[in-house]
Amino acid sequence: MNTGIRKIIGRRIWDSRGRPTVEVDVELVSGAWGRGIAPAGASRGSNEAIDLRDGGSAFAGFGVQRALQNVNEIIAPALTGMDALDQEAVDARLIALDGTPNKSHLGGNATIATSMAVLNAAAAAAGMPLWRYLAGGQPVRMPLPEIQIFGGGAHAGRRIDIQDFLVMPLGAQSFDEALCMVADVYRAAGDLMESLGRRAGVADEGGWWPDFTSNEEPLELLTRSIELAGYRHDQVAISLDIAASEFGRNGRYKLAVENREYDTGEWLEQMYEWLKRYPIVSVEDPVAEDDPEGMRAFTAAVGDSAQVIGDDFLVSNADRVNAAAVAGQCNAVLLKPNQAGTITETRRTMEAAKALGWGMVVSARSGESEDTMIAHLATGWNTGQLKVGSFARSERMAKWNEGLRIEEQIGSSASFAGWSALPQRSLA
Repeated sequence: MNTGIRKIIGRRIWDSRGRPTVEVDVELVSGAWGRGIAPAGASRGSNEAIDLRDGGSAFAGFGVQRALQNVNEIIAPALTGMDALDQEAVDARLIALDGTPNKSHLGGNATIATSMAVLNAAAAAAGMPLWRYLAGGQPVRMPLPEIQIFGGGAHAGRRIDIQDFLVMPLGAQSFDEALCMVADVYRAAGDLMESLGRRAGVADEGGWWPDFTSNEEPLELLTRSIELAGYRHDQVAISLDIAASEFGRNGRYKLAVENREYDTGEWLEQMYEWLKRYPIVSVEDPVAEDDPEGMRAFTAAVGDSAQVIGDDFLVSNADRVNAAAVAGQCNAVLLKPNQAGTITETRRTMEAAKALGWGMVVSARSGESEDTMIAHLATGWNTGQLKVGSFARSERMAKWNEGLRIEEQIGSSASFAGWSALPQRSLA
């Protein structure tokens, strides 16, 4: 079978926020084809791949015509004839064509959509589901879901400062059971907010849009929701995405909802108190990306009992993961393909984290589509964890539902990551 790339087409489609994004189709000489769709984040690390937008008045500046032009006029002719089965070579060509450290020339949205499309085309040519193609015959586990119940920060009009209040169904025995448990908690949280007169729609990722007066109140209500749904805290625990770079800079943390400012030490003490009071087992970006000493101190203090995830701090970059490990910062990494800009760079980051015994969380973005690739990445790469957003909205449910199909394909041999997905230090 000839797996050479015959044609690449980029087009504008629309994401879950009604903004333009880049979709790429790759057709092989054999007739096999694949598609990739670039997601987009609301909160972004300063060192992640650039989401190239047109600026100006059209679409509030979010147009992607320049990125599409780069796909159709620069990327397509350069990749035509390359072997889709050689993902590293294809992605190396994309990186060389761009020539910048952050994909600012071609646009990370152009490169990741193309890279994803090539990967899907390769799996199609091999006649395999993508997760199986990625696994390469190695054993896999169904990932532990990390699912938003309350959305805050940039995902919810900044009504509260903390970005995501999530649950992790650690006590489930299968992916299917994990989703059932989260459905119970999501419903209980909505009913509880309704009874308190606090239910005010849903945020960007489908979590309940908060009407809270403090950043701790959602923790209280989420803990109650878990209990109202009938689960113990060792069955369903809490994960926080602080996204501290959104309100922290130069060692100062300004929380708007409480009209209070903390220095790094005071902010860390506040989070330590939350970890004592509530069943929190994972914290993402507890401090700002420009606060490496704060990240080291937080990891040293809680890293034996909680997962400490770097997102903006690590931006899916293997070199940053290795440097953070040397410095004692973080014990887990968020893997966002569009943050890196290509599948190969994302995979290298995953491999670096796996070699360190870190936790690995494949993650969606707040601006998403019907694309389901991350469910396959989390399973095929055996990362152990998958973060998609909430348990509502079709761009989220498409990915959770794809996980169910994958579990069915694996069959009776399917295993569920559960507690084993957390870094070994946090299991001590």
